[in-house]
Amino acid sequence: MKIAAEIPIVWRVALASPPERVFALLDTDEGRARFWAARSAATDDGFVLSFADGREARVEVLERRKPARLVLRYFGAEVELELDAADPGCVLEVRDHGRDLLDWRDRHAGWVSWLLTLKAAADFDVDLRNGAPHRSWNQRFVDP
Repeated sequence: MKIAAEIPIVWRVALASPPERVFALLDTDEGRARFWAARSAATDDGFVLSFADGREARVEVLERRKPARLVLRYFGAEVELELDAADPGCVLEVRDHGRDLLDWRDRHAGWVSWLLTLKAAADFDVDLRNGAPHRSWNQRFVDP
């Protein structure tokens, strides 16, 4: 199991939306509230996400290069978000450099859920989340 934590988690998704639209979802409170968390509040060094189950995550923005790159510290891990223009739309790559063996499996699966929820919001203007506090990731729901 130690090997898994030494290898970054890497996932990609192809989106029909242009990089500018996807970056706006990632980099604005309004955008993040459409797919990532119930609420988002910008801070001087990043943002705070409030989830439907009452949890909060303070996210530090380590690097911002519109509309192509965000580097975040998210739940203790450095996460790179890279957007490359494609025809049509763009490709988003997530690279999670977390080292915590205990949550590697959840993080690995969690990014798939996150990417598909982002795709639904960006390309189809649909929110896939259930929004019910008692149906969260901790209860093994993939649509928190």
